[in-house]
Amino acid sequence: MTDTVKCISPIDGSVFAERPVLSQTEAKAAVVRAKEAQVAWAARPLDERIELVRAAVQAVGAMNDEIVPELAHQMGRPIRYGGEFGGFSERANHMADIASEALEPIQIEDSAEFHRYIKRVPHGVVLVVAPWNYPYMTAVNTVAPALIAGNAVLLKHASQTLLVGERMAEAFQSVGIPADVFQNVFLDHGTTSVLIAAKSFGFVNFTGSVGGGKAMEQAAAGTFTGLGLELGGKDPGYVMEDADLDVAVDTLIDGAMFNSGQCCCGIERIYVAESLFDAFVEKAVAIVSGYKLGNPLDPETTLGPMAHVRFADEVRAQTSEAIAVGATALIDPAVFPNDDGAYLMPQILVNVDHSMRVMRDESFGPVVGIMKVKDDAEAIALMNDSDFGLTASLWTKDYARAEKIADQLETGTVFTNRCDYLDPALCWTGCKDTGRGGGLSVIGFHNLTRPKSYHMKKA
Repeated sequence: MTDTVKCISPIDGSVFAERPVLSQTEAKAAVVRAKEAQVAWAARPLDERIELVRAAVQAVGAMNDEIVPELAHQMGRPIRYGGEFGGFSERANHMADIASEALEPIQIEDSAEFHRYIKRVPHGVVLVVAPWNYPYMTAVNTVAPALIAGNAVLLKHASQTLLVGERMAEAFQSVGIPADVFQNVFLDHGTTSVLIAAKSFGFVNFTGSVGGGKAMEQAAAGTFTGLGLELGGKDPGYVMEDADLDVAVDTLIDGAMFNSGQCCCGIERIYVAESLFDAFVEKAVAIVSGYKLGNPLDPETTLGPMAHVRFADEVRAQTSEAIAVGATALIDPAVFPNDDGAYLMPQILVNVDHSMRVMRDESFGPVVGIMKVKDDAEAIALMNDSDFGLTASLWTKDYARAEKIADQLETGTVFTNRCDYLDPALCWTGCKDTGRGGGLSVIGFHNLTRPKSYHMKKA
């Protein structure tokens, strides 16, 4: 009997999609085809690869009317938000815009005697293991620049978003990118590990859990395969006494609750200056109490279910544990009577501290703890008191103060007066248990290629 991978819809617990996984023989054959096709793909002019990727992006956009309800069925995001094409297009097209300069050879000498230069050459075959929470945007972060740089790509998507890889492969192949150059594959964990251990790939990019990242490193041990890992996060916000309070509350609470809190760089803990604390909390409670939790196919729904019951149960556990040891929950359950299964009501907690899992472990759901702080030193210490380091958000009118604080934070990105946004011109990176490597920007191209030096003595 063929093994399958299933997408269980969080809307009603039904099987929304099911696909057979490749056997190890079939998976190895896919890698062979990719390696053979990559040679001709890399030999094509860079401008041609760029234009094909741009066309593929537009082909995905043409599917958006079908994609938006598919995403609601697969991972629960309300249709009112219109899908991911805006960010998908922004990221891919930015990488296309900078490709010529980013991949330009570095000229050292071109004299009568020597020509010395460094080229950026593709790794060969890149495996992209993408997550379900922003399945199109997170995948294209690597797929677009990898293809532009001359790599072949195998895309393995999360089981929760099975149809995303199929959509992308259909779109990319429809504009003329060879089928063996960009393949969507359904793999189980065992086969994925076997392929990595067999040196099937020149580079592997994984976005997912810390445990998943460790499994990738273990599979790659001794192979010298390059790895890009974006793992967990526990991103903080710090609101200083001179912040624009209304904008800070609106933005940070949206950053904590949008997509049911299932955002890589979502806000999971907030530290507020003593003078603003009470007002901040009051405004935050009012915002969250106005959400409508329900079926994501309903245009009136602002908060859909979490992607899976087990994710919702983990947030419930963190929240109940915190309340049991002294935290105060401020959102009235009566406002969200349909809190059940994957449908999880949002919650704001005060009287929290870092002894509680909800302030330490990744929640990845619609809950946020808010703490009062007396000064910058305390806020910095609390923001750095985490196993993770993806982003941090600072709120102040004093840019010099923000920059001084930013220099002391152990994180991949620091925002001032904004949060929960991925700027494709900047390197998307993290530290500590958030992982290693960097996507997008010029650095993204550097990680998806290797340097090759040419020392040419002229006759």
